[in-house]
Amino acid sequence: MSSALKKDHLRIATVNVNGLRAAYKKGMAEWLAEREVDILTLQEVRAPDAIVHKLLGEGWHILHAEAEAKGRAGVAIASRDEPLATRTHIGDDYFALAGRWVEADFRVTDTAGKPAQLTVASAYVHSGEADTPKQVDKYRFLDVMSTRLPELSKHSDHALVTGDLNVGHTELDIKNWKGNVKRAGFLPQERAYFDRFFGEEIGWKDVHRGLAGTVNGPYTWWSQRGQAFDNDSGWRIDYHMATPTLAAAAVSAVVDRAPSWDTRFSDHAPLVVDYRL
Repeated sequence: MSSALKKDHLRIATVNVNGLRAAYKKGMAEWLAEREVDILTLQEVRAPDAIVHKLLGEGWHILHAEAEAKGRAGVAIASRDEPLATRTHIGDDYFALAGRWVEADFRVTDTAGKPAQLTVASAYVHSGEADTPKQVDKYRFLDVMSTRLPELSKHSDHALVTGDLNVGHTELDIKNWKGNVKRAGFLPQERAYFDRFFGEEIGWKDVHRGLAGTVNGPYTWWSQRGQAFDNDSGWRIDYHMATPTLAAAAVSAVVDRAPSWDTRFSDHAPLVVDYRL
């Protein structure tokens, strides 16, 4: 990407904004103006397309999938460079109007000066609810992801799925994991999908975990209830999932955790990763 060539890395940020209009009222624009992001992926946009363009402003190429259900879901990719191609849902017509998946292909240049193609997806997996139809939809979406990831590996030189995937993969990813083993987000059946995503079968990499190492968190979401944020009692459910070569090019991953509860623009914090291709 031309923007990436001005520096030695490509910066990709993902954040569930919990309503883009609300996030902008709470200071998201100030955060974004300072971060020099090349590609921004958003989830729970919950706004009409015209509002998304107005708030993000000029200088962005915007791909937005608005959910059919008003005020729900919605995902977007905003990039400094124009994509080569875009797709507005994951491939299963059942989710065509759900506002949960968009993809964009970009031309990038590696450190040796060779051109390559990078595909970036913004994903918003269902939160689910154990033993309800909501959980059935969540498993169906994860099933389609299990098919789509290998397809993306073949489609581009590099592929990246970012977003709020609403599953904590391991005990390191949830502060109070013992109290959540029977709740959606940490069910064994959900976590088994991520074993496949990051295991030999599919072979993608958890970029943030790879850079952070074997530590608790770093968390990306905190409940609005009680003192969860102040006590850092959070969940790591926002991901950069990458094909191996791209994951190996990641040089830093930062959770932009707000300094205090009342300075957050969302209940999620942005996850910002730099890649040196």
